[in-house]
Amino acid sequence: MRVSRLGCLNKMGNFKGFLSTALVFLIFELCLVCCDITDGNTEHLKRENSLMKPYQGVGSSPSSQWDFWGSTLVTSSYVRLTPDERSKQGSIWNTVPCYLKDWEMHVHFKVHGSGKKNLHGDGIAVWYTKDKLHPGPVFGNQDQFLGLAIFVDSFRNDLHGMDRSFPYISAMVNNGSVNYDHGKDGRSSELGGCSAEIRNREHDTYLAIRYSKGRLTVMVDVEDKNEWKECIDIGGVRLPTGYFFGASAATGDLSDNHDIISMKLYQLMVEHTPEEENQDWTKIEPSVSLLKSPKDNIDDPTGNFRGTPLTGWKVFLLLLCALLGIVVCGVVGAVVFQKRQERNKRFY
Repeated sequence: MRVSRLGCLNKMGNFKGFLSTALVFLIFELCLVCCDITDGNTEHLKRENSLMKPYQGVGSSPSSQWDFWGSTLVTSSYVRLTPDERSKQGSIWNTVPCYLKDWEMHVHFKVHGSGKKNLHGDGIAVWYTKDKLHPGPVFGNQDQFLGLAIFVDSFRNDLHGMDRSFPYISAMVNNGSVNYDHGKDGRSSELGGCSAEIRNREHDTYLAIRYSKGRLTVMVDVEDKNEWKECIDIGGVRLPTGYFFGASAATGDLSDNHDIISMKLYQLMVEHTPEEENQDWTKIEPSVSLLKSPKDNIDDPTGNFRGTPLTGWKVFLLLLCALLGIVVCGVVGAVVFQKRQERNKRFY
């Protein structure tokens, strides 16, 4: 009996060792995911597609790499898209098209004003689109655009959508056929999003937009912790090359200062298959391959908002929780087994 019990304990020890090894591996993978955003190595910086102090090359001259419109004011410290005044629109656009297949844009921005809580607006948007300098109703830019938009919406229009707090960051990919619904805060075309306290912060606020191998990732750094926090992670995204980066903002009955301090574009060194390399990326139509259409992101009859499909990050967390559950069950089982063996010793 003693030998049999010792064998069982050895097997249990091996099982625990296996679980510990698996857990360490998963935690290592988690660290790799967290560190996947580039640290901004200057050797990958694309200066012709970046906006930085002291903002040389900004203007309407033929040699300018950035042009602006509307209420935009360029100073030595920031580019103010709108002042803290009602009914203003402004934008700034890179005039050099981006031909990178894989890229990451870091946006240093600031939203601030005299309005109290919930009495400010409307928001700011970062664009990667076919057309530039086309004013319109979507945060100062045209509707039914071709390309990608990241919205930092600071005012709630949909009073029935109380399942999220504002300011709210969301993403939209458009092939030119979809309207942005301001009344519903863009829910019908939203790919994903998160709430973020970005207004009237005493520290710097940043947004990172990463596009690589068909995956769109949006990260924020707004807590003065010098670390990125995931906001959006969507696969199956197709974006062409040759589009333009820009930023715009708008105010309505409520207002805010919307400032851009910098927009830095980094090239990501990623290998592609020969088939991908030979493809004409300028002819790709902006699209997203989801389990459902973005138009299905509507409120259901029960009043609950149907979210986007599980992302890789959420799947990882589910697997981690499942593994921890297995570990707990294994430990409990081992304790029960040991107690039972001790209780049965009197029969031998």
